[in-house]
Amino acid sequence: MMRTVVLKCPPDDLEKAAQVLREGGLVAFPTETVYGLGANALDEKAVAKIFHAKGRPPDNPLIVHLASAEDLPQVVASIPPEAIVLASRFWPGPLTLVLPRKEEVPLITTGGLETVAVRVPDHPLALELIRRSGVPVAGPSANLSGRPSPTTAAHVLEDLGDKVDVIIDGGPTGLGVESTVLDLTTSPPVLLRPGGVTWEALEEVLGKVILDPAILAKEPIEEGPVRSPGMKYRHYAPKAKVYLVEGQDEERIAARVDSLAAELAAAGLKVGVLATAEGAARCGRGLVLIGGSRRDPAALAASLFAHLRTFDRLDVDAVVVEGIKPVGLGLAVMNRLRKAAGYNIIEA
Repeated sequence: MMRTVVLKCPPDDLEKAAQVLREGGLVAFPTETVYGLGANALDEKAVAKIFHAKGRPPDNPLIVHLASAEDLPQVVASIPPEAIVLASRFWPGPLTLVLPRKEEVPLITTGGLETVAVRVPDHPLALELIRRSGVPVAGPSANLSGRPSPTTAAHVLEDLGDKVDVIIDGGPTGLGVESTVLDLTTSPPVLLRPGGVTWEALEEVLGKVILDPAILAKEPIEEGPVRSPGMKYRHYAPKAKVYLVEGQDEERIAARVDSLAAELAAAGLKVGVLATAEGAARCGRGLVLIGGSRRDPAALAASLFAHLRTFDRLDVDAVVVEGIKPVGLGLAVMNRLRKAAGYNIIEA
């Protein structure tokens, strides 16, 4: 069994990890969103190790990370003008663009699709790692498939352990949810996964951007190809059963969270509650974790996956979550929560 190396290093000391990537190994690395599990995107055998380590379905495409927009021709067959505009506005940053695949990119990397998802991460360690490796880096979240995404190196080690050659410890990630995925092979463009770049910000640049129906679906959509990570399969889930309370009125949502937690506790279950700062004042039952204010979805996003993992450590039987408005970054938060709950949605 190989022994995982955990590196805590400045950006100018990543040669060991870069060499591992060049030689076909796996490196977990921090980005501004979550930790990624990296391999040479052009090496079929290396990419296969990602799927094996994560237990990831083979039709679930990977995102290819580049050091700069100038590297797009390495993996993309044609670059539309919209991609240039978006790259100049949002890269480096949490925006992934779906573009035509270059033949050199193996189909295992794209989940069998003729498109490839690409982005330039906004993290000095990630960028220096990619530059030093000299290869485009396929990098899905560095967790077991279906589990909450990792926002610290400890989360990576907890899930993947010795399945990874090197883990680069860059401290906690900032954004806390994965990148936005935008399909530019259609007109108008289609938002496949909400993330750090909001739907509203994209429409400011492009005009009309269509929301894929799966984003706000209240039940799983299993038909058709998986066009983006995070679309088809259950994701982000803790071990406990999750109940997501939604509605139009914030006070009704908070009241229903409290009453549901009480019902579950009365049934003999150990209950966790993930609440906003405002809603937590009404919670009289369960182990309550406060994600942040309803008015600050960025704070809710940053703590979301860490809190879900905390409930695992607390060994709760059920988690009741207070939903928020799906506006701005709140759209990404609610998308993740619906999948974490397996679409177990309670209307307030």
